[in-house]
Amino acid sequence: MKREEISRINLGNTLDKLSNLDPRGYGVCNILYKGAREYTKYPLTMNAAEKLDNKLSEGSLVYILTGFVLPTHKKAEMDGIVSSMLLARALVKGYNARPVIICPEDNIPAVKSLSAVMGLHLFEDIEKLYSYSISMGVIVFPKELKQAEEFTEYLCDRYLPDAVISVEAPGCNSCGVYHNAVGLDVTKLEAKTDILFSRLKEKGVLNIAIGDLGNETGMGTIKQYVQKYVPYAADGSCSCGCGGGIVSEASADNIITATVSDWGCNGMIAALAYIRKDMDILQDENLQREAIITASRSGMIDMTGWVIPAVDGVDCETNVHILSLMRDMVKNTIKYENTGDNWYSGVDRLGFFKS
Repeated sequence: MKREEISRINLGNTLDKLSNLDPRGYGVCNILYKGAREYTKYPLTMNAAEKLDNKLSEGSLVYILTGFVLPTHKKAEMDGIVSSMLLARALVKGYNARPVIICPEDNIPAVKSLSAVMGLHLFEDIEKLYSYSISMGVIVFPKELKQAEEFTEYLCDRYLPDAVISVEAPGCNSCGVYHNAVGLDVTKLEAKTDILFSRLKEKGVLNIAIGDLGNETGMGTIKQYVQKYVPYAADGSCSCGCGGGIVSEASADNIITATVSDWGCNGMIAALAYIRKDMDILQDENLQREAIITASRSGMIDMTGWVIPAVDGVDCETNVHILSLMRDMVKNTIKYENTGDNWYSGVDRLGFFKS
């Protein structure tokens, strides 16, 4: 086994662990990770990053689906939009790709504000992305089912992407109902982007889904596992009486689970920075902090309902600290990869990672 293969496995494991730190202490992240790791059989963040790196090239079109609207004040939450914008920046930095955020109308103020923070030109017309570099797009996706289906076919026929990535985007259950974390029906609030995700998957487009509970697009990949161990997930256990649970029916070929979806997305970006040997792909602490504050000032709400710079109940500085640790891990892995021949060869010879 080559030394970079050993490094990728171990850095991926570390990034997965950082993505699944549990400051709230109720353990759902550990439950989800076990199921996702059994499915993927490889570090989740590194698996997704490797798949992206192998697929993307100059000018690649990438759809990033995000935007979960909470019943609390009927506003979009912080989680998802922050890392989606940072991912858009990373894809432009690393590949000169053409990322497009696809989200509900509720997220548009944050997207417009954050695009400037990312240093990217923003267009609401995909066609313009082919004419301008250092740019990204944004598309409002319908909340009404029939319109969502029609718009999905339009995008698939006219602008088929090279990859689609879902970050904390809602997914309906087997009954067609979208739920929040405690099983309330939020169908009317949500953009039906899971329809687009599933259609692109059917067409063979590289797909990656990031979630932190089970009600997000793509988490149907480990549906039976989530139903067994996560509250409100089993059939009939939600709070709305639809007969299903909160688990998304939409599945993905590649999944990342995390304590906070943003952390899983940041872990994937960190893995991309390692693969490309370019630390500029991964945002620094100042940009992470500014992104969270800007999203909050643009009306995105914390999971708790407060309009504060926090993500899923975790304060801004903790989010920054976790990002900082990811940066340190990537920098050090790159640094020590060029030393320590005896250790790499010794570990390889004894065969632990080959299994």
